[in-house]
Amino acid sequence: MPTDAQIAGGHKANLNNPNTSKESKENSQKILDNEFNGGDVPKANDTKDKNPGNVAGGLKATMKNPNVSDEAKKSAEERLNNM
Repeated sequence: MPTDAQIAGGHKANLNNPNTSKESKENSQKILDNEFNGGDVPKANDTKDKNPGNVAGGLKATMKNPNVSDEAKKSAEERLNNM
């Protein structure tokens, strides 16, 4: 079952899609305005706690990734040390 954030996101995507009809865009805008506070809904993962193991793994991966800037690596290391 999709969350409100996912449904609103689909309607927002429709509004920005050049391949959808004007009628479809109007319908999406109407739904966003009437059912989703104009599209202002919490993100899908705002209500869930993050898994600390996954966060640590992502930070470690950032530190070893050659495509990441030194500044980002240092920030990841500091965040990891503060966990």
